[in-house]
Amino acid sequence: MTAPPGGGGLHAGVGPVYAAVRARLGLVAALFVVAGLGWAWTAKQMQGMDGGPWTSLGSMGWFLGVWVVMMAAMMFPSVAPTVALYACLTHAPRLRPWLFAAGYLFTWAAAGLVAYALGVTATTILGDALAWRNGGRGLAGATLMVAAVYELTSLKDVCLGKCRRPFLVLLGSWRDGGSGAVRMGSRNAAWCVGCCWALMASLFALGVMSLWWMAFVAGIIAVEKTVPLPQRMATYAASAVLLALGILVLAFPDALPALTIPGNTMPMP
Repeated sequence: MTAPPGGGGLHAGVGPVYAAVRARLGLVAALFVVAGLGWAWTAKQMQGMDGGPWTSLGSMGWFLGVWVVMMAAMMFPSVAPTVALYACLTHAPRLRPWLFAAGYLFTWAAAGLVAYALGVTATTILGDALAWRNGGRGLAGATLMVAAVYELTSLKDVCLGKCRRPFLVLLGSWRDGGSGAVRMGSRNAAWCVGCCWALMASLFALGVMSLWWMAFVAGIIAVEKTVPLPQRMATYAASAVLLALGILVLAFPDALPALTIPGNTMPMP
């Protein structure tokens, strides 16, 4: 019996499979590289900027630029498997997964604009009432406790389930073409925002310009989304950590070694 043209038997299909696997691994590695560059750039930009909870957000353009890079640094490691899965489901050009990632960042950029607007509005209306020595400390502790409670809600459960099981989400919202890739990435990020908004609020309460707390929150997000633990176990653990942080901020803020107590802040651009 002669082998089919181009290869023999089983081995004829193995080569393309290996090539596809290598391509997916290369995509994941590239996303991790982008995340690493984001961490390095953010660390440089944040140097000396950590003014603690409710740090000044600076100008909108500066904040949005830093925010988008932060989201790439924090989210790309945990969303990389979803982007690779999308790449596996489409036979489109290699640019398409990056359009998916761009759509993902677009939604997070929109969430950042909402956070910026809320911060500026609250500062304008309440002014010095949000200072740490006034209501800022209580607000920070309350924000952490709200985030702890949200971890246990059904909405959090639904959104996290979508993030942990992206296959059905991608198939259920499939769109062809480059614009479809952007829309699907944006939709995936919307579930992610629903899952992580309280954790991001806790980042503001702990110091949005703190690289340490940024890494801490990113770690919680990665564990919740990717570590093969029962979903409820992951959210219960995250809730307990956030509750403990809220209590410490309210009662013993000096016990948190990475927490910068507001007082000697540097002006933002």
